[in-house]
Amino acid sequence: MHVLRLLLLPFSWLYALVLRFRHGLYDSGLLKAAVAPVPAICVGNIALGGTGKTPHVELVLRTLLPGTTLATLSRGYGRKASGFSEVQAHDDPGTTGDEPLMLKQKFSGVRVFVGADRVAGVAAIKAAMPEVQAIVLDDALQHRALKAGLNMVLTTWQRPWHKDYLLPAGNLRDIPCRARQADAVIVTKCPLLPTPEEQYRWRRRLGLRDAQALFFSGLEYAPPKYITGGQDAVPVGPQTAALLFTGIADAAPLVEHARSVFGTVRHLAFGDHHRFSKAELLGVADVFHSFAHGPKTLITTEKDATRLGGSLRTSPLQGLPVAVIGIQAKILNEPHAFEALIRTHVATHPAHR
Repeated sequence: MHVLRLLLLPFSWLYALVLRFRHGLYDSGLLKAAVAPVPAICVGNIALGGTGKTPHVELVLRTLLPGTTLATLSRGYGRKASGFSEVQAHDDPGTTGDEPLMLKQKFSGVRVFVGADRVAGVAAIKAAMPEVQAIVLDDALQHRALKAGLNMVLTTWQRPWHKDYLLPAGNLRDIPCRARQADAVIVTKCPLLPTPEEQYRWRRRLGLRDAQALFFSGLEYAPPKYITGGQDAVPVGPQTAALLFTGIADAAPLVEHARSVFGTVRHLAFGDHHRFSKAELLGVADVFHSFAHGPKTLITTEKDATRLGGSLRTSPLQGLPVAVIGIQAKILNEPHAFEALIRTHVATHPAHR
């Protein structure tokens, strides 16, 4: 064990006691949890980030669309504003958060809301759209004040919770046994579909109940697409180069994919939800001009592109070929069971009877 982690373990144990006490208050009924009045699907995790939560929120939306009147609710991490509000496609990411704005721009028929108080937020959504048939809750597992009807917990293939530690020694923000309360667990970012024997071992390692569904998901990448500075198809192949610049929690899968598409790849990594300054973008442009010869492209993520917005055309990246590589989550084992789990929850909810 790393020496620093060993030194931080006592603080993790103290944090665990606090979490267990809080969960105990809810489990005993001393603290009350409100039941969502409409079908609510929570996509959450017990780690800080990097589990692929947003692609799985999108997966739930795609599963229910078309034909279902949907809304999403998230905190809107990184936004300057506070309180409850609805996100519009033309909003500034600084007031909405990058992920909610990206969802709105990708799913125009879904109403997207942000608000830290999930109980008040769900009530406000129901009041604003009485016709809503389901609400997808982005990262609400720790919000015990609201009881969602269907809870899905994510953990990654590369760093599952049984190989991690609670903060500050590790990356977990909640005790792993909380995942036993979920209806389904999804192991994300899988490089391949594990064998039935390996799936069974995963179930044992994660300590799941027999009744819990266990899914494995991978990421599918779209071809790179210009968002500025290019008109034809993005050049790919062994003679091309790509400079990635990202502000996401875990860019490793994207970097690996880029290396399978471009001959030369360099990655400039920034923190999750990073808001790029003019000086930083100038530095990206300087690196781009000098890092490789031949056809080359600046590559970023859809989330980063949302955060940059229209400023790309007036920033130091103006005129440079900037492209995004879109991603989608895909269930590798029993996709029909995953779809049935979600659709059945919505169709059989008491609000729809």
